[in-house]
Amino acid sequence: MNGRAATALGYLAGFALLFIVWHVAATLLVRSALFPPPWPVLERAVALVEDGILQEQVAASLRRILQGFAIGSAIGVPLGLAIGSFRLVRVLLEPWTEFFRFIPAVAMITVSVIWFGIGEESKVFLIAYTTVFVVVIATAAGVGAVARDKVRAAQCLGASRAQVFALVALPATVPHILTGMRLAMANSFVTIVAAELVASNDGLGKMLWDARLFMQVEDVFVALVALGALGFLSDRAFRLAIRAFAGRFNPTM
Repeated sequence: MNGRAATALGYLAGFALLFIVWHVAATLLVRSALFPPPWPVLERAVALVEDGILQEQVAASLRRILQGFAIGSAIGVPLGLAIGSFRLVRVLLEPWTEFFRFIPAVAMITVSVIWFGIGEESKVFLIAYTTVFVVVIATAAGVGAVARDKVRAAQCLGASRAQVFALVALPATVPHILTGMRLAMANSFVTIVAAELVASNDGLGKMLWDARLFMQVEDVFVALVALGALGFLSDRAFRLAIRAFAGRFNPTM
C-alpha cells in the first residue's frame, strides 16, 4: 500500500471514529432532542441536497470566502515582501499591521455593514481584512528567514539585488507565504459565519441563524458538518500546494 492510500484510509478511519463517538454521545450519554445522532442529520442533509438548498448555501459562503481571500492575499503578499525586504518600509508599515491585526474581523462587522451595506461587499471586505494581516506577517517572516549564506553565494556569483530577490529570497519565502495563506483560510471560515449571522440573505451562517430561530436542530448540524468538510478540504488543498510548489525549498517537507 502506497503512502497516499494509507493516508486516505487513515482519514476515512478518523472520520468514522468521529461519527461513532458522535453517535455514542448522542444516543447513550446526552439523549437530547437538541443533540441529534448522525443518521437524522445525514437524512436531513440528503433532503437539503435534493432540494438544492444546501448547495446554494455552500456556494454563497464559498464564493465570498474565495473572493475575499484572493483580495487579501493579493494585498498581503506584496506588503509582506516589502516589509521583510526594506527596513524603511518595515518601520513605516509595522505599526499599521500590529495595530489592525489585533482588531478582530468580528469587531469590524458593524463597520463593514455601515460602509458597504448587507450586500456581498461587506462580507468580501471582512474576509480580505482577516486574511491580509496573517499573510503579511507570514510573508515578512519568510523573507527574514532566508539563509544568509544563500544570499552571499548568489552575490559572489555576480547576482544583482533584483536577481537575489527574484531567484533566492522569493522562492525561499514561498513555503511561508503558503503557510500564512493556509492559516488565513481558517480565519476566513470563522469570519464568514459571523458575518452571515449578522447580515446576509444566504450562506451557511444565515442557515445556522434561521435554524436556531425555528429550532431546526438537524439543520444546525448539517451546516456545521458542511463547514467542517469545506475547511478540511481547503486545508488539504493547501498542504498539497505547499508540498508540490514549495517542498523543495523546505528541508522539513
